[in-house]
Amino acid sequence: MAQSAVDTELETLIRARYPIIYVVSWEEKRVEEALRAIAKARGKKMYQWTVTQGMVLNPLNRDEATRDPLAALDFVMESRDQAVFLLKDFHPFLNDTALVRRLRDLTVALKTSYKTIVLLSPLLKLPPELEKEITVVDYALPSEEDLGLLLDSIIQSVKANPQVQTELTTAEREQLLKAALGLTATEAENVFAKSLVERRRFDVDVILSEKEQIIRKSAILEYYRTSEAFGDVGGLDLLKDWMDKRTVAFTEKAREYGLPSPKGILILGVQGCGKSLSAKAIASLWKLPLLRMDVGKIFGGIVGQSEENIRKAIRVAESTAPNIVWIDELEKGFSGTQSSGISDGGTTARVFGTFLAWLQDKTAPCFVVATANDVSALPPELLRKGRFDEIFFVDLPDEPEREEIFTIHLKKRKRDPAKFDLPALAKATPGYSGAEIEQAVISAMYDAFNLDRDIMTEDILTVARQSVPLSLTMKEKIDVLRFWAETRARPASSAPPVETQETGMQEQDDRIVPVMIE
Repeated sequence: MAQSAVDTELETLIRARYPIIYVVSWEEKRVEEALRAIAKARGKKMYQWTVTQGMVLNPLNRDEATRDPLAALDFVMESRDQAVFLLKDFHPFLNDTALVRRLRDLTVALKTSYKTIVLLSPLLKLPPELEKEITVVDYALPSEEDLGLLLDSIIQSVKANPQVQTELTTAEREQLLKAALGLTATEAENVFAKSLVERRRFDVDVILSEKEQIIRKSAILEYYRTSEAFGDVGGLDLLKDWMDKRTVAFTEKAREYGLPSPKGILILGVQGCGKSLSAKAIASLWKLPLLRMDVGKIFGGIVGQSEENIRKAIRVAESTAPNIVWIDELEKGFSGTQSSGISDGGTTARVFGTFLAWLQDKTAPCFVVATANDVSALPPELLRKGRFDEIFFVDLPDEPEREEIFTIHLKKRKRDPAKFDLPALAKATPGYSGAEIEQAVISAMYDAFNLDRDIMTEDILTVARQSVPLSLTMKEKIDVLRFWAETRARPASSAPPVETQETGMQEQDDRIVPVMIE
């Protein structure tokens, strides 16, 4: 196996006699194996230190007296061996003034020797005194090639078992390895084995369940299990076509063709018209995990906590890529950005700045789907080209689209749409959003259930006559949103805009009905 870029970097630093290297990684086994291979190639010994065992050259040669961190550093200083000294989980002791001083003393001595200290920890905690003395290396998670070798070794070990199906097509193998990206080697090995035990084959859904555990532990991102498909979304044919063309966007074939990974989309529009539903449907269409970023969870009460939380959310999102990152009602999460310097000491502005920089420069295949209802509350920097691939505007459904939406919601509730007068229902609900149509069906079902019979067309028409859609009560805001979107956003549907009209209210037959005003 060819040496990875990070292994090459480690070998270069050791050969250049860098005295202290700080490797940030959860994967002790991989880092240890890489360092052992480097030490062997350079004719050096390899010592390991832990607080539980002290300095160990091999299982039969350990020094209990060096369990104390300061004694371990003394051992390194006094050793005459050409060696690599791997100190595991050393970061908690870097608050000790004497220890920090000892490390600074060692940097001078090690520079003129053939000895190197490697600090290995999943966390980077570096006192200011050592910032100029220590070189930090982020040890990358296994690449697709690394995971492929791991998968091959597992297949080799179980291929004699007739109860296990290990044959994979090229497309299935690529999909499996893409799903495993972001896992450590140990996590990937465990979940491949789990898939074989549970399903008797390699199953992408089992792999994604392991990613769900990683996301849950972050406490900032939420793993969202999708059951929605684009068949559950009425209308929005242009958005569906755009997404369908990018279904293979994360494949190796797309990379070879020269296509970059898509960055994301911003979906603006009228409330209840399918923006959030579309985000869920995209994850289902592309068979990628959907991560919901709750911006409210990012902001913490401790100074610096909010900034660290957004960086942590980005790290987790990138480590579990490829995926869909869904941010609902974006304008509410980052409201107050302009006045942040006065209201919160600039915290919101700094968090928003980190988020914008990530949107612009991210290289990990994280597809961001952001939704917003109020375009006037969005900071102008967010709408600049390059942040998103496209900005879509979702308008109210027209009559054919309303028919489609009624069909979807009747089917969802185990009713045969053919038994209903769909054209009459669509004609009776001008200006209704998809969410309002769904609620009309549900409300009519409650009425029919109360009368101990099945739902009929007339039940839904009655509810529709009693309701006032949001397009009437918020006509001015919708008109402003439409005017803005005419030249700044791409329509999500090819249907013509549904006219909104002003209304007055009058009582008729004990029901409140909308009255159109000329």
